[in-house]
Amino acid sequence: MTVHLEVAEGVGTIRLDRPPMNALDVAVQDRIKELAEEAARREDIRAVVLYGGEKVFAAGADIKEMQAMDHTAMVLRSRALQESFTAVARIPKPVVAAVTGYALGGGCELALCADYRIAADNAKLGQPEILLGLIPGAGGTQRLARLIGPSRAKDLIFTGRMVKAEEALALGLVDRVVPAAEVYAQAHAWAAKLAQGPALALRAAKESVDVGLETDIETGLAVERTWFAGLFATEDRERGMRSFVEEGPGKAKFQ
Repeated sequence: MTVHLEVAEGVGTIRLDRPPMNALDVAVQDRIKELAEEAARREDIRAVVLYGGEKVFAAGADIKEMQAMDHTAMVLRSRALQESFTAVARIPKPVVAAVTGYALGGGCELALCADYRIAADNAKLGQPEILLGLIPGAGGTQRLARLIGPSRAKDLIFTGRMVKAEEALALGLVDRVVPAAEVYAQAHAWAAKLAQGPALALRAAKESVDVGLETDIETGLAVERTWFAGLFATEDRERGMRSFVEEGPGKAKFQ
């Protein structure tokens, strides 16, 4: 298999494994969707890490495969391409991307589907599709602009340039830069810590933020208050508040 799902400490790692550059061909795209949906429904997975290995996250689409596709073929394929990445974005659990080496084109778009991005100090990210006479097609024009703002997104998309880790951090494209040898360990630690949290509240927080970004503020507030009130029916809420009153903040142990 070109993509694997490994589980430890409540954390599911979706691991790209298509040497040498983790090119995202159709088979890899479909497998990402399959495993993202599995991670979403499995109760033993409470947080997710996206990882491409020590050397490279994903250097983009399989250009040779795409070159052989005509307009009709891509019309038929483009929705499935987007849906494979959207499946990752819709995992109702915390998701962190552990970015090593290149994260270009589809690789960058995959990282954008995470809630948080930890990059190696040698990482390079970008959307170089314009250099092929194309635009990003797996969510890059939408998720990148929402993350770093439209003008910064247009700069990267219009020029196709790569940015190194420190510039990516300054742009808000990644959230933390660490030595390359520590990327996966830190990403797993981030996910493992959240895996111990209140699962339904984390789901509610993620959905409230994500839906709010895609709609007007009144609708977003309605989603927030519905989830907020609904959480009062959960055992985790009872446990969290009781622990706060009896033991002080931050000591609750959730199921």
